[in-house]
Amino acid sequence: MSFRKNISLLYLIKVSKWFTLVMPVIVLFYESNGLGLKDVFILKSVYSMAAVILEIPSGYLADVWGRRKCLILGCILYFGGYLSYSFTDTFTAFLFAEILLGVGQTLVNGADSALLYDTTVEHNKEPLYLRYEGRITMIGNFAEAFAGILGGLLAVYSLRLPFFFQTAIAFIGIPAAIALKEAKQRNVIKSPLQEIVKIIRYSLFTNKQLCYNIMYSGIIGAATLTMAWFVQPLLIHLKTPTSLYGIIWTVLNLTVGIAALYSDKVDRFFGVRKMGIIILFFIAGGYIALAFNLSYVGLFVLFIFYIFRGFATPILKGYINQMTLSEMRATVLSIRNFVIRLMFAAIAPFIGWMNDVYSLQIALLTSAAIIFIPGLLFLVLQFKANPPVQSPSE
Repeated sequence: MSFRKNISLLYLIKVSKWFTLVMPVIVLFYESNGLGLKDVFILKSVYSMAAVILEIPSGYLADVWGRRKCLILGCILYFGGYLSYSFTDTFTAFLFAEILLGVGQTLVNGADSALLYDTTVEHNKEPLYLRYEGRITMIGNFAEAFAGILGGLLAVYSLRLPFFFQTAIAFIGIPAAIALKEAKQRNVIKSPLQEIVKIIRYSLFTNKQLCYNIMYSGIIGAATLTMAWFVQPLLIHLKTPTSLYGIIWTVLNLTVGIAALYSDKVDRFFGVRKMGIIILFFIAGGYIALAFNLSYVGLFVLFIFYIFRGFATPILKGYINQMTLSEMRATVLSIRNFVIRLMFAAIAPFIGWMNDVYSLQIALLTSAAIIFIPGLLFLVLQFKANPPVQSPSE
């Protein structure tokens, strides 16, 4: 009973975080409150910095304090962020809201997947982990997809209305997190900094196979996140009617969700080694294909790319989960998220500069090189290290 209950509650938490009504209109909302594009980038940089700084400590906190407690606190802060947005109109207030959102999201990241994995282990359903991770990813992307359409409709009446509804949706995560059952008793915090350093050393230096998997997963994660920010520049380049933005956004996110649902079957069919090669080929190759198809054919390229984005997230997280001990699982997943955020923060300004100074095509090709070269390196290192783990679904 607790197994099904935990799974259902984790679904609700995912929806509370991913049903983002504000995304299609957030820039318009900022402009209506007197903010320029420079201010927008500062706000998003603050969000990323808050997430990067706290990513690994939050994972360790989830390991020793408890996944459930971290999820509760994260959901409360996330709710507070949108509550602040709903009733304020100044840059300083928005800055505070972004910090709350960044910290809240970071506390949830890692803790949710770790609790899911521990729940499957506790109920002797470990082989089903990847299936449920895929379903959670699917639910998140479905929620994001439909929220895009609804958010646009609400904004017709008021640009602040999506934030009011977003606050109510964010609140759903709080009672859901409170109702969760912790899968295992956690350790008492003795020396947090020392333990964090110990886990980082183990994950990135001692256990080579785990290190290579984390780095490879981080590269692919950063690549899929970067591509998400290329969608609107492509639509602008194509002079796409604004009315179609929400529809295209919805189709792409539905694609990710459906692909994630079948990730365990795809992983079982190809196996670990072939799956790693296929993911790298289609993710890096997607940038190249899009660079040479800056037409409506590019939308088909994006569709294929988003299919493999849906496969990659649950599969690569599943590999890391399987080779990680329970007492450090959330911390290790947070290290993965840290790598993704750090890589994105490092390359995004440069890629944006390439787009502004040269062209969208050059920016896409540069991105492909940045992704493919280190991605291939860590994939080869995985193959040369100890034999890779079997697929969790096998």
